[in-house]
Amino acid sequence: MFILNFFRDLLGYLGIYKKDAKILFLGLDNAGKTTLLRRLKDDRMVQHDPTMYAHAEELTLGNVRFKAYDLGGHVAARKAWKNYFPSVDGVIYLVDSADRGRFEESKKELDGILNTPELAKVPIVILGNKIDKKEAASEEELRLALGLASKTQFGVQKLSSVDGRQMEVFMCSVAKKMGYAEGFRWLGALLK
Repeated sequence: MFILNFFRDLLGYLGIYKKDAKILFLGLDNAGKTTLLRRLKDDRMVQHDPTMYAHAEELTLGNVRFKAYDLGGHVAARKAWKNYFPSVDGVIYLVDSADRGRFEESKKELDGILNTPELAKVPIVILGNKIDKKEAASEEELRLALGLASKTQFGVQKLSSVDGRQMEVFMCSVAKKMGYAEGFRWLGALLK
């Protein structure tokens, strides 16, 4: 067993072996989690009913094979998120950047994730989705609303980690196939 693990680790280090990772897609309802998962799985853009039950998909992006879990974002589904936290390798947290009225609610859920001990060392990608809509917030506005930036006398200072955890914000449009690939590349580089 030792020799098998040694060769697997060596191949992984060289970027030849595929890494398996468990990724959670989290965020409020209507943020675009299921749409993103479908887009990644089979490049389809379809209207989805709200996710009532958790579902998983296998995805391969680069050298990382993801088992992605879409857990739903309505209030009842959020209560079950914690059941999936053990052994998670990464979190994709989606925010509807065009729905400013829910930024505070989204921040509250994100803060809960950040304060969960099981996720203390788990990297988090925050996707500000729906930038294709004219009413979408800028990255700076979204960072401030989520508590991921601080105002200074010279502007806004971005936070790329909270309590030592790697975290980054990427603005995207799942509908227009823009921006989210960078988030997955960033996460994949941390998981290699």
